[in-house]
Order: sequence, then structure tokens, then C-alpha cells
Amino acid sequence: MKIICLGTSAGLPTKERNTQTTILSLNPLYNEYWMFDCGEAAQHQILHTSIKLGRLTHIFISHLHGDHIFGLPGVLTSRSFQGGQDKKLTLYGPTGLKQFVDTVLTISCSHLNYPLEIIEIDHGDEFVINDIEITVGALKHGIPSFGYRIVMPDTAGNLIKEKLIAEGIAPGPVYKEFKLHEQVTLNGKIYNTKDFKTAGKKGKKLVFFGDTMPCENEVSLAENADVVVHECTYLDEDIELSHKYYHSHIDDVLSLVSSGNVKKLIINHVSNRYTTKDINRLSAEINTKTECEVFIADDFSEYDIE
Repeated sequence: MKIICLGTSAGLPTKERNTQTTILSLNPLYNEYWMFDCGEAAQHQILHTSIKLGRLTHIFISHLHGDHIFGLPGVLTSRSFQGGQDKKLTLYGPTGLKQFVDTVLTISCSHLNYPLEIIEIDHGDEFVINDIEITVGALKHGIPSFGYRIVMPDTAGNLIKEKLIAEGIAPGPVYKEFKLHEQVTLNGKIYNTKDFKTAGKKGKKLVFFGDTMPCENEVSLAENADVVVHECTYLDEDIELSHKYYHSHIDDVLSLVSSGNVKKLIINHVSNRYTTKDINRLSAEINTKTECEVFIADDFSEYDIE
């Protein structure tokens, strides 16, 4: 799996950065992509990657500011002609998202050749998609804005065939029973199957934040996350100025990942006031302030999730 940042600018695009769009590639667990926010020209950014719109199955919108939704009409309509025919797409977002999409499609006389489901979310909503658990948390941004906590399914350990053979259990259909169940009864003997497996792995916890200033719900969303993708419009300067506009300052974000025991932080939604030189300098400074692994994302940056 990997996270692909297609747009990392705050509010306005720059020559180097498009507006907010992030992709979660679920390969090899599932052969599909999820999108988080859909900034203007998102479909143009996709053309520079190997991402296929026909394999885009879910879009999660954090809030309805233009830099997070103005790319939706193009992505939705282009998907009809790029492998999406008859493949359902589900769209999640705040109240008003359905009206926005319906209005754009109706006025532009656009017709989709696939089923589109729009689910308007609220704080505390929970969804399960392909055994992946999604929790929605309300943030603080002046208009309704949400974060999404994604918990991947646990991975079971592999059978240690040598131990089974040593126990006199020959390869065959019974091995499937050892994979699927906690106990197996064979020839009158009860076997605890964990004794014949390598250790399993806990599912990764990923969190995608919408725009926000610090708030209580952030803490529960970020707790023990493996990866947090968080806006940081203000990488330095006056912290009060960032809060005036309901955004996050770098000190806010570092405090969050520290208290939440977050392993990796990907910063996006960077103000256009920062040049590439500024970002390189600030990135070095930021990484001295925390034990969390921190990246300030560029457009087309990719981050593997082990």
C-alpha cells in the first residue's frame, strides 16, 4: 500500500503545487484506489501517474471549500470514459455534497455510466469497506470539516508447515482448517492453531485530516496511528494567525503527533507563501523537534505503508 500526494497546496495552486488531492493505493491488499479530497485539476494530476480512474472506488471529502472539491466534476465525468463503466463509485462528505454534485451534473447535462452513491457524513459515523474500518471525526474549521481514521484488517500469521509435519499432520485440506480456526480437533486430539503459525500483524492505522485548528476530536482520531496526513498551512510565524483562520500551525501538529504516539507524519496543505528553499530549511528544523518521522509532501510524493 502507499499514499500518493497529488495536490499539496493550501487554498490556491502554485506553479509547483496543485490544490488538495491525496490517493490511498490499496494494492496489493485490494486492487483499488481511494481518494481523499479532490482539488481543482485532480484529473490532470492523475494523468502524470499510473493511477486508473476505473479502479477509483471511494472518494472521501473532508469539507466543502473549493480547494477540496472543485476537481470532483472532472473526475466523476472522466471516470465514465476511463474504465469506470458499470463500476460503482461511493462518495462521502459533509451535508451539501449531494446538492453540489447533483447541481453540477444536472446543469452541465453530464451523464455517468456507472452507479454513484453519495453518503453525507456526521461526527461518529462508522463504515466498514472490505474489512477496513473507517471512523469519521468532526474538526474545527469554521464550516463542517472532518477527519477519517482508517484501520486496516489484521493479517493472520502463516502456517509453519514443518511443525505440522513433525506433529504427523500431512499436507492436505486440514491445513486450511489450521489457517481459519483457533482450534482444530484431529484424531481425537485438540490442537491450538496459534502454535503452528507465525505471529500475525496488526492492521495499519491511517488518518486523513481535513482543514482544522486544534480540537479535542483530533486526539482520538490520531491515537497510535501509523501514518497521519495533516494540513499545516503555517509552517512557522504567528500561531494565533493560523487559529484566526481555523488552520493548524506546525507547533499544533507536532504536539498532536507527540501526544498521540504517531509514527509517521505527512504534512500537506502548505501555504503558497513558502518557497521550495523555505520548505527544505523548515523541514530540517521540524525533524529536530520530534521523534515522529516527518515529511512535508510535494506533489507526486509517494509514501509506502509496510
